[in-house]
Amino acid sequence: MGVGSRLPPRRVANEELVERLGRSPDWMFQRSGIRFRHVVEPGTTSGDLAVAAGREALARSAVGDVAAVVVATTSPDRPCPGTAPSVASRLGMTGVAALDVQAVCAGFIYGLGVAQGLIAAGTADSVLVIGTDALSLSVAPDDPTSMLFGDGAGAVVLRAGNHEEPGALGPCVLGSDGGGRDLITVRGGGSEERSAIDGTPADSYLRLEGQEVFWRAVEHMTSASRAALDAAEWKPQDVDRIVPHQANARIISMLAGRLGITAESALSNIEEVGNTSAASIPILLDHANRTGSLKPGHRVLLTAFGGGLAWGATTVVWPHLARPH
Repeated sequence: MGVGSRLPPRRVANEELVERLGRSPDWMFQRSGIRFRHVVEPGTTSGDLAVAAGREALARSAVGDVAAVVVATTSPDRPCPGTAPSVASRLGMTGVAALDVQAVCAGFIYGLGVAQGLIAAGTADSVLVIGTDALSLSVAPDDPTSMLFGDGAGAVVLRAGNHEEPGALGPCVLGSDGGGRDLITVRGGGSEERSAIDGTPADSYLRLEGQEVFWRAVEHMTSASRAALDAAEWKPQDVDRIVPHQANARIISMLAGRLGITAESALSNIEEVGNTSAASIPILLDHANRTGSLKPGHRVLLTAFGGGLAWGATTVVWPHLARPH
């Protein structure tokens, strides 16, 4: 029913990272497809971004207040409590169901699945789903993979409806493999560190094994996408647009090729915003809606992969949504 997003105003170009990372701007772009990313200033949190994106999505929908708020994030404002109740309260919705979902870069797809379940069960007739992350605060300053991450939030408003309506979500295909949990991880800050026998502090920075993550992402996003298309009874040639998690431009290109979908159909804003983790898909949905890259009636495939390991995909026929004036 509505979509919105928020990027922090500070824009960081590859050139600003050269001295810190010891890599050229062209090297960064060739490896990732990223030229810019937005990062939060001191005093701004994931919750702040989530409130701004959620407010925008609500303002553009005809729903008003919703019955539940789902916030997908890997960078919550606090380890405890969840960020969602605070976001809901700041949006003027005290008393509604509110919960966090932690599936890293696959968090928004998981959030959509949770929202579908709440609506189908009759627990809520409308849900605000927000993906928000500020991973620039979690990366090691001298780690070359830190060039990948930007901050931001995106949100969508869902309501109960029927399968024939534009905007109806197809089945959500979700999967995980905890055997790969060390491939994308923050080891410090949890009970594993606090219960360690030797008491040695664990690494508090986000770490990822880039090459292995690359191939796992291609594999699982491809298989999840095929399963989602089968569940929706769509063929690859039926897809007008792919909206994939913005992890790496080369992953997006390989995904489209493996699915047999034209590269032109794969939407991307990674060059301008980087990898915003759980926020990447809803930010891209909002940007594509604003520019007209997504048009009413387009058959859209959404897919993501992240730490956990976790992955997912779903489909939607794009509805007519309000755009900013």
